[in-house]
Amino acid sequence: MKIQSNLVLVLIIAIFFGFKTDQPTKKQTVLVFSLTKGYRHASIKDGIAAIKKMGLTNGFEVDTSENINSFTTENLKKYKALIFLNPTGSNVFNDEQKQALKQYINNGGGYVGIHAASDFNYEWEWYGKMVGGYFESHPEVQQAKLNIIDPKHKIVKGLPQPWLHKDEWYNFKSFNTAVKVLIKVDETSYKGGNMKNDHPISWYHEFEGGRVFYTALGHTKECYTDPLFLSHVWAGLKWAMH
Repeated sequence: MKIQSNLVLVLIIAIFFGFKTDQPTKKQTVLVFSLTKGYRHASIKDGIAAIKKMGLTNGFEVDTSENINSFTTENLKKYKALIFLNPTGSNVFNDEQKQALKQYINNGGGYVGIHAASDFNYEWEWYGKMVGGYFESHPEVQQAKLNIIDPKHKIVKGLPQPWLHKDEWYNFKSFNTAVKVLIKVDETSYKGGNMKNDHPISWYHEFEGGRVFYTALGHTKECYTDPLFLSHVWAGLKWAMH
């Protein structure tokens, strides 16, 4: 009885002084942007479904948009990270929308680019430096061998070494050599590579105040049910959200 009385007394004191018991914190939210003005990947809907499931599993909310009007300074403040899921096209954003994205990054925002995020905004040099490079060409979808360059980094920790994966292998131009490469694809393991077997396929960097992660994987529908690919994306997103 004495123990119960003490517990009651503690609760009364807590209520009286306005002490708070543990309350669930507001969930963080990410925005998945997948507008296409060029080629449209059939896997976009699979990617959105996979990221929403990832959110349910890991406790974050997911908004989706294919509307450039989502890119205002005020609206982007809601998001812990932006995920560019296979967007395509040039001259998509106007100057105000470009400034909103730039300010978001400058204010410490997180960015995750998946596959065709590098096939986007070719006219905007700042975007190319941020995402890390621009898509140039690709051969047909085929299996290749991936080499983990920085196996101790949390974004790739636990991935097989080497990692055999089937995807569409982008060749890049205007590559930003300041990024930190996580994974390279072995050009001797498939046909169609043109980067002299020094071929980054996933990287990250801290850029003008924000955190940027990019993976060129993610062309096929099968990627979005592949546990290895999804763990790679989640690890990159988690790093970008910091």
